[in-house]
Amino acid sequence: MRAIDTRIDPESCIGCGECVRVCPSWAISLEGDKAVVTGEWSIGCGHCAAVCPSGAVTVGFIDPDAVSLKSVFTDDRYVPPGEYDSAELVRLMRSRRSCRNYSEKPVPLEILQDLVRIGTTAPSGTNSQMWTFTLVPDRRSVMVLGQAVADFFRKLNRQAENPALRLLARLFMKDALGEYHREYYEAVKEGLRQFEEEGVDRLFHGASAVILVGSEPGAACPAEDALLASQNILLAAHAMGLGSCLIGFVVEAMKHDSRIRRLLGIPKEEKVHSVIALGYPDEEYQEPAGRRMVSPSPS
Repeated sequence: MRAIDTRIDPESCIGCGECVRVCPSWAISLEGDKAVVTGEWSIGCGHCAAVCPSGAVTVGFIDPDAVSLKSVFTDDRYVPPGEYDSAELVRLMRSRRSCRNYSEKPVPLEILQDLVRIGTTAPSGTNSQMWTFTLVPDRRSVMVLGQAVADFFRKLNRQAENPALRLLARLFMKDALGEYHREYYEAVKEGLRQFEEEGVDRLFHGASAVILVGSEPGAACPAEDALLASQNILLAAHAMGLGSCLIGFVVEAMKHDSRIRRLLGIPKEEKVHSVIALGYPDEEYQEPAGRRMVSPSPS
């Protein structure tokens, strides 16, 4: 919650009460035939301003340029429920794939910045908007990050090769090292070999840019917020002609190796929840890929 910074112009207010109905903080009331700010705190969602038919409400928290895009022309008109082509939306969702083959074409910085702005249109718990975005904007920087992650997994593989350490992990760490050895060791070993001997990028798959999505302390549900923003970025990237792929190995490495965080200039109090590889795809699909059947359970 924030100290309220909402203002209502009494000359413009028509007393419809819509702002009162939509305010989740109960910070606005009708007094006579005018809406007035009566609360002290707000989540700063801006619903009151968005619903006002006379433009009487302004919210100081909101920056009108926060989601202005440079690389895409946007129509700022509100789309009411049911007035968008749901079939096309589903088509976009089904067509987005995890890309593992990229061309060498660089992604312009303004497109990466626009993707971050698009990410911030996602919902967040109590409208905290406490996500963070770190750009790795070019192929050289991506490879520097890849080398740091490779160093971490090289060290982890050496530990996993040691039976005594696996036994200790089984006794005191819920078998975390043993599970890694069984599930990932061989694949990581081969990936490291290809990276070192052949220059094959099995981590970022040749992507020319990366966006890390994290959170600052104090968010109500930081991981969920970051993943919702990530999904916005993934879908927007596809619509803008880019391929994308979530790279979970980097997230895991950053949990255990503070050097990677320092390399990227990420403060220690921030948590990184997703890492998105981006670039122009060097692969072409003929149809959307399928999904396994899911049967919703009755409540």
